[in-house]
Amino acid sequence: MPIDRIFVAGAGLMGHGIGQVHAAIGKQVTLYEPDLARARAGRDRIAGNLDRAVAKGKLDGTTRDQILGRVTATSDMSDVRDADLVVEAVFEDLEVKQALWRELDALALASTIFASNTSSISIDRLASAVSPARRERFVGMHFFSPVPVMPLVELIRGAATTDATEAAIRELTDDLGKQLIVSADRPGFIVNRILMPLLAEAMRAYEEGTGTADDIDTGAKVGLNHPMGPLELADFIGLDVCLNVMKVLHEGIGGEHFRPPKALEDLVAAGHLGQKTGRGFHSYPRG
Repeated sequence: MPIDRIFVAGAGLMGHGIGQVHAAIGKQVTLYEPDLARARAGRDRIAGNLDRAVAKGKLDGTTRDQILGRVTATSDMSDVRDADLVVEAVFEDLEVKQALWRELDALALASTIFASNTSSISIDRLASAVSPARRERFVGMHFFSPVPVMPLVELIRGAATTDATEAAIRELTDDLGKQLIVSADRPGFIVNRILMPLLAEAMRAYEEGTGTADDIDTGAKVGLNHPMGPLELADFIGLDVCLNVMKVLHEGIGGEHFRPPKALEDLVAAGHLGQKTGRGFHSYPRG
């Protein structure tokens, strides 16, 4: 089945980027939030991204208008009835995601593919929220932030996911110009299974006074040739997101290297979530 109409559930940091890259290759995109203002804000973020691309000479004005013209904001979940593919990009919480999938399953066409952008939660656990007939068309499609820039997509098959569903996502990923890797349905999948212990160890070094946040990040950037230091990267991802992923890994696999560090738990409890709040392991002046 051709995928021409994309329904993106969640228009935030990941959702608006997922919508943008699909609109850029000619797909019709619906950005959904239960609050229409938030859906429109996601579309406005896409407009801002495209405007910056025009200003840098990477995009002409006509193409910019065509891409944005393919993006619609909605607060009406029943708009999913026209979708060939639903990509869910809401908060990394099992119950929140399952509740959303139940509602979408009752409205979408039987042929619609369901893809979760989850970064760590079991695809089978998410798919348990939809009808048994839908589960063969349920898959993980994990993008990386910022979506228009990062070239990787992680595909995760559930126990019922069919070869046809995987093939459809592979073809779409090729159209997006992104590289695909396939992970088994294990906690954290491939990338976060590797990344989170690294971030956690940097956080433990920080809380033990081994080095300042700047020195730890500089050590990784200069000594390990990483493009971004681990504490800076955690701030960029969102400390609340990191904490949730580490909890999934620790609960699902065990081991002290997956346990969330106290420094991370304390920052999240205080509402310091990284760049999006202006403070995490580093401070980010507003404006």
